[in-house]
Amino acid sequence: MTAPPTADHAAPARPVPAARGYRFELVKLVSQWRIRLLVLACWIVPAVFVVGVSAQSTLPSDTLFGRWMHATGWAGPLVVLGFAGTWALPLLTSVVAGDVFAAEDRLGTWRHLLVVVRSARRIFVAKTLASLTVILLLVAGLACSSTVGGLLAVGDQPLVGLDGHLLAPSDAAVRVLLAWVAVLAPTLALAGIGLLGSVTLGRSPMGLLLPAVVALAMQLAQMLPLPLVVRLALPGYAFIAWNGLFTSPEQVGPLLIGVAVSLAWAVTATVLAHVLFLRRDFTDAGYDGSGRRAVAAGLLPLVGLVAVSAAVIAPATGVSGSGIEQDKVQRSLATAFAHLYRMQTEQLHRPHVTEAQLRATAACDKGSDKVAVQGPGNDWRCVVSWHLPGVEATGTAVYQLDVTSDGRFVADGDGPKEVNGYFLVRTPTGDAPNPLWQFDGNVELLPTSKG
Repeated sequence: MTAPPTADHAAPARPVPAARGYRFELVKLVSQWRIRLLVLACWIVPAVFVVGVSAQSTLPSDTLFGRWMHATGWAGPLVVLGFAGTWALPLLTSVVAGDVFAAEDRLGTWRHLLVVVRSARRIFVAKTLASLTVILLLVAGLACSSTVGGLLAVGDQPLVGLDGHLLAPSDAAVRVLLAWVAVLAPTLALAGIGLLGSVTLGRSPMGLLLPAVVALAMQLAQMLPLPLVVRLALPGYAFIAWNGLFTSPEQVGPLLIGVAVSLAWAVTATVLAHVLFLRRDFTDAGYDGSGRRAVAAGLLPLVGLVAVSAAVIAPATGVSGSGIEQDKVQRSLATAFAHLYRMQTEQLHRPHVTEAQLRATAACDKGSDKVAVQGPGNDWRCVVSWHLPGVEATGTAVYQLDVTSDGRFVADGDGPKEVNGYFLVRTPTGDAPNPLWQFDGNVELLPTSKG
């Protein structure tokens, strides 16, 4: 009979397989009541919101695509996407990624977890993958719920793009899907920041709030008159750059840059969190994080990443200043006006006309000879001119423009009232405001050929 192995000859303990650790951490996350409430809310609330707003007589016209929520079900998920990028996604990443490591500090369970798993590296991988899985589930819920709500409430109708042209329902569906996929990149960047804060700040509440605070700071930076290259170097720009998907041709340059910068932030923040986690002393049961360590090992590398990104983007794109220039605004406004004029013509059952026949042009200034005709502001004033076949007189219409730093503008008709004044037009989906009265547009910020 073989003698039992002695302690000296016992097989070494092996770390728990990564797959088992991932399942364990995922079960721990979804068993929390707040995570379950978030999942339930993300899969139900957007649909209820879109259905409720679509049934109202007053629409959120100050929100991008909000003015079209009575016309098509594809406007609803885009309105929710705008809100999610500003508020919902930063808060969701804070609750999930910002607490995934700090929870063990509060409960004092690090020693037990290390004894069971036997590998700090596998603990980090399991917790990271589990938190990302939950975040992806929450984002998918927001997208699917708002889309279903919009289609049920309004229907699968064409969507008016940001240059005034109509997008077929199938085309609109693809672009809505791409827009939601694009915002995953900045969401992952905030998740990486959440992991970094959760590792470095321990039980400190600041670790939980870090993604939301960083997102708020980036939103404020996007509203400041900063050079375009600096705003492109921030991951938050990808939360608004999806607007370019809804023009023809698509303005994908800023979106691709925003996605690339966001993924660089996500990888950098996650690697930093991994390195700091492996170097941590788990014997200190009262660990509350270190502010100096968080600044030196977390904040400074990310600030350096902004500088490197800006240094790469500037020569690669040739962009300078705000990117909002007089000729770009004029071309964007004239294009949107021509498309919408054709839509108005069809709604009013007037003779058919094409954009080429209209030959619409725009002349814009900023209300004073002393003000440079460039940059964002609500003082843009434009006169649109066009020609109708068989009519010698040139038609003109005046618009007041409010151009934001991301290139989006709202054109408000200022006469003549029979062209761009407020009146209702009968459409297949019911009465709707004159499409030339107020409309949204998008200026291409990166340098383009004038053709």
